[in-house]
Amino acid sequence: MLNDPENYSHVASEDGKGFLVAAIQMASGPSVDANLEEAARHIEDAVSQQARLVVLPEYFCIMGMKDADKLLVMEQFEDGPIQKFLSETAKRFGIWLVGGSVPLVSPDPNKVYNSCLVYADDGSLAARYDKIHLFGLSMGQENYAEDKTIMAGDEIVTLDSPFGRIGLSICYDLRFPELYRRMEAVDIILAPAAFTAVTGKAHWEVLLRARAIENLAYVIAPAQGGYHVNGRETNGDSMIVDPWGCVIKRLPRGSGAVVAKLDPEYQARIRKSLPALKHRKLHYM
Repeated sequence: MLNDPENYSHVASEDGKGFLVAAIQMASGPSVDANLEEAARHIEDAVSQQARLVVLPEYFCIMGMKDADKLLVMEQFEDGPIQKFLSETAKRFGIWLVGGSVPLVSPDPNKVYNSCLVYADDGSLAARYDKIHLFGLSMGQENYAEDKTIMAGDEIVTLDSPFGRIGLSICYDLRFPELYRRMEAVDIILAPAAFTAVTGKAHWEVLLRARAIENLAYVIAPAQGGYHVNGRETNGDSMIVDPWGCVIKRLPRGSGAVVAKLDPEYQARIRKSLPALKHRKLHYM
């Protein structure tokens, strides 16, 4: 089988049993209510296609006119309309639902935690991950400094689920492979993002495929994609990547749901044929 790697993607997507997952692509704006309404439509579309795990992009609930606008809608942990929406939607559709990032209160009143929240199919909170690596870029007319409005997290988060062991990350985390090595053999990596058009065109796909290959894991990467009211352009190209590094499904531009099949048996065959995770020698972290 390893002599014909193109067969892997074919077997996984067509012949495997597996289960369906969805990555939601949006071009969120400054209105939380409008963003939640749009997210609900895409989630319903994903559910109609039998997706059982649905992942929303980073900043799905707000892309403000200014970076500080997210401070105006930040919520106390486990309280607020954004978290209520996620919990109730997960329960209503009987799915596992991931809010790519939600602005939560931090100890600094001038900063939020940028938190990925995972809800089980009964609406209960299954996991919270606070984004560790904060994006900074100064290139031409593009200047970003997340550390001005976001407090970095300091805890790596994984969780067991009906779909296997899941590792949580957000956007800029993709550039730091040591984060995923510390997760220890997760089956699925979640990478909700809002990559800029410039960095996304250059690095988005190669980073996602690299993280999948290195960890022999599926990667679900929902993204912000398009032109936003605040003038920003995000890369889009939401995709789902298999453990061999093949892109199973993608949505280059526009809003919508990317639905694909994940097959644990196929993943197990790859890990047995190429046990790279067992061959590691440098445990330096």
